[in-house]
Amino acid sequence: MAFRFEELKVWQIALRLSNEIDILTKKFPREELYSLCSQMKRAADSVVLNIAEGSTGQSKAEFKRFLGIALRSAIEVVSCLFISQTRKYITDADFKKYYDDYEVLCKMITKLRDSV
Repeated sequence: MAFRFEELKVWQIALRLSNEIDILTKKFPREELYSLCSQMKRAADSVVLNIAEGSTGQSKAEFKRFLGIALRSAIEVVSCLFISQTRKYITDADFKKYYDDYEVLCKMITKLRDSV
């Protein structure tokens, strides 16, 4: 692996979830394409991108800052899940799966940030 972030389990999980969120939002109504779909996908992608960008090794403080941004983006995805469930765009089973997955991811990001 050429880049440090590729070895990070938290980045690997964030990448998988980002791809799953992309697939999930394809089921949303067309009128949500440029609003909730876009917001949810951008937030999920932001988690992956900020973990990668922060891992470049410039400084520990900088890595912590990027992990904080990744954490906030992950929480934004969770908020989008609540909106999606309320509007009946996703099933209760999908909500629970991704809620649980993002809860684990948030804990991992927090643990990594605290260990840096």
